[in-house]
Amino acid sequence: MRSILGMQHLFRPRDCARPPTAALSVAAAVVLSGCQAHFAEVSETPEVTADVITIDAVTETPPKEKPPELISATAVEVQAKATAKVASAPPVDLLARIRSGLSLPESDDQAVQRELTWYLSHGEHLDRVFNRADRYLYYIIEELDRRGMPADFALLPVVESAYDPFAYSHGRAAGLWQIIPGTATRLGVTQNWWYDGRRDAVDSTRAALDYLEYLHEMFDGDWLLALAGYNAGEGNVTRAIARALSAGEEIDFWHIRPYLPIETRAYVPRLLAIAAVLRDSEAHGIELPTLANAARFESVDTSTQIDMALAAELAGLTTDRLYEFNAGVNRWATDPEGPHRLLIPVENAEQFKQALQSLGARDRVEWSRHIVQSGETVGHLAERYQTTSAVLREVNDLDGNLIRVDQPLMIPHAVRDLSAYTLSADARLEQQQNRTRTGQRKTHEVRSGESLWSISREYRVGMQELAIWNAMAPGDTLSVGRQLVIWSNTANPD
Repeated sequence: MRSILGMQHLFRPRDCARPPTAALSVAAAVVLSGCQAHFAEVSETPEVTADVITIDAVTETPPKEKPPELISATAVEVQAKATAKVASAPPVDLLARIRSGLSLPESDDQAVQRELTWYLSHGEHLDRVFNRADRYLYYIIEELDRRGMPADFALLPVVESAYDPFAYSHGRAAGLWQIIPGTATRLGVTQNWWYDGRRDAVDSTRAALDYLEYLHEMFDGDWLLALAGYNAGEGNVTRAIARALSAGEEIDFWHIRPYLPIETRAYVPRLLAIAAVLRDSEAHGIELPTLANAARFESVDTSTQIDMALAAELAGLTTDRLYEFNAGVNRWATDPEGPHRLLIPVENAEQFKQALQSLGARDRVEWSRHIVQSGETVGHLAERYQTTSAVLREVNDLDGNLIRVDQPLMIPHAVRDLSAYTLSADARLEQQQNRTRTGQRKTHEVRSGESLWSISREYRVGMQELAIWNAMAPGDTLSVGRQLVIWSNTANPD
């Protein structure tokens, strides 16, 4: 196993050099938390596998001088070629393709059986999850095939997020692969006001598979230990290995399992259970949906920042549909610094590309001329127009944040009213805060020095509940002036 210190250079695209063979110690623990709750989610469509066509070899009566063994060999060769042709035909069903690539070791351990029992009694959950996964699954299995990784990992987002790119856990993990902020930074995933690559199907898949490959090499080619490390972090797995060695145990997941965090002990069996369902769904009495073995989206270069409502209109999509394919976009437009691309459903991609060609770079967001009034600042204007101070400084060639009264500024802003961007980060927060719950609804403006813990004590509510009401994780930091929603059964706080 290799020390994680100084290993950031390992997390890079696949065309870069692979890391050297793993050494024995790991000096840092990086926890990549998984969503451990079972999500109840997906439709019932009978599973269909590829049609298999049997081709019988047909030969004419051979000349008398041809040896019988040659006749037999020729027939066998024809049959073999026909069989190989049928075997090489790609499956028409994406889940059948994944099934054929499952390679993690099967297990009849009680932990796997418990998870399997849960999934078998919640077939509607798997149905909903796989229908939701349909947007991203083909891309992920293509990436796994390209890297030569087990197809089982295409099922990992079922465990992590129920294939919901907007999923956010109590451990601050986000996206399909539930990557925490620190690990995302280490893996080169952009996270800023405009864009969170942890929720982007392309960026997060690249990062998650890079991390799994790194862990696979660190733990001497053991995919189950790599999977445990993905959930618990390298340090926890390394310490578990050390304790197992001290106890004279073998070094594999099942022998180090008692020394791992409780959630990780169930995490690996959960993935093996889902693979078991997929491997023999008919025998288990589970009907899974039929998913076409074909690409669902195309990555289209936009060159510059573009308004999401405008892009949706150009592509012939609803704004929500566009956000579902581009969940990493936090605001009303893509990040001015990139990535300058959008994932567009394949059936809409050509229309979008042609419509995009007719727009100039300055036509891809709305612009307003604003005359600075007394008391206005760059920060206030950025907040008012739902953009950032950095953008205002750049497009207006400002020297820092210095502006003067009556100064004209050009400000890019949303084409539509902000309420139209219903899957932006702000809109999702508003929807969460506006959900009706038990108790009396109150609002609290964050003051300097306050935290979720101190506010929860003030209103006599649980910190976990307070975080959920406001689409946060308990470990998130609070900005002064932020409005929090509180549902309390008590009178005004002391």
